[in-house]
Amino acid sequence: MKKTSTRLADGRELVYYDLRDDTVRDAVDRRPLERTVTTSEVRRDPLLGDSVAIASHRQGRTYHPPADQCPLCPSDGERLSEIPDSSYDVVVFENRFPSLAGDSGRCEVVCFTSDHDASFADLSEEQARLVLDAWTDRTSELSHLPSVEQVFCFENRGAEIGVTLGHPHGQIYAYPFTTPRTALMLRSLAAHKDATGGENLFDAVLDEELAGERVVLESEEWVAFVPYAAHWPYEVHLYPKRRVPDLLGLDEAARTEFPKVYLELLRRFDRIFGETEPPTPYISAWHQAPFGQLEEFEGVQRDDFALHLELFTIRRTSGKLKFLAGSESGMNVFINDVPPERAAERLREVASS
Repeated sequence: MKKTSTRLADGRELVYYDLRDDTVRDAVDRRPLERTVTTSEVRRDPLLGDSVAIASHRQGRTYHPPADQCPLCPSDGERLSEIPDSSYDVVVFENRFPSLAGDSGRCEVVCFTSDHDASFADLSEEQARLVLDAWTDRTSELSHLPSVEQVFCFENRGAEIGVTLGHPHGQIYAYPFTTPRTALMLRSLAAHKDATGGENLFDAVLDEELAGERVVLESEEWVAFVPYAAHWPYEVHLYPKRRVPDLLGLDEAARTEFPKVYLELLRRFDRIFGETEPPTPYISAWHQAPFGQLEEFEGVQRDDFALHLELFTIRRTSGKLKFLAGSESGMNVFINDVPPERAAERLREVASS
């Protein structure tokens, strides 16, 4: 992997990640852009104890542009985009309309390929490995920013999810706090460790799933399963078999095997509702340990956390979506219409031949 860092016309950082070491990236952003002005502010809810990002400048962000005006495609002649070069393998840049900025963190866009009509599932294993390396590098770089406590790499796919740009891409949020979902995991981890005299909850969950009926696929280094209490109709958790706290902790064997396993999962998601259905909308989310202090989670060390990826779709059956209604949105109590055991069975049925 070759990494080349540059700046866009308004001062934002852009980083090329290339498969070839001899690739030259010297294209200049020719757009007449002024410095980006953001109004991001993090406010803490005194009742719930969680944080909300207030970012009014995002009202003006790009919204469903025509394909020939996509800001994530490479620049072509006088059609200038966020990527100055005429081609790229993987590119990461600071979001022009960030939810988090400055002392409130940072938001980045990750373009998986220059092919506008592709998806992550269409990538080769070599390309998918390059994305993994980019995620890892960004996690490392962002973790050193003084305002950052947790790094979250994720992909939203599909208009049903709320995606406003059709180009295959993901995002990275660098939060100035530990996210509420991670905090819940850490509290459960601490309680289990105390109750069992030191047992790791992630290890216990993984052992139980490996012995059960909800495993979707398993390799030497990775295991994917539908969790016992899945929130979503089709939800898969992907774990490395050797517990590590973040992407930086993956060894070469796990990195080498990841692309094959992950691409297979994504392709199965596209097959679960039949060949005539549109591509399956999904959210794919990496859960990594915070880089900040964990004193409030008594007895928990950073290495106790287990890196894992959660992949789920809001489609519950052909032509029908799972909406977050009163119980889910109002009280955070999910109701799942698809038994996890049946979801796992279906995801095994659609394996590649």
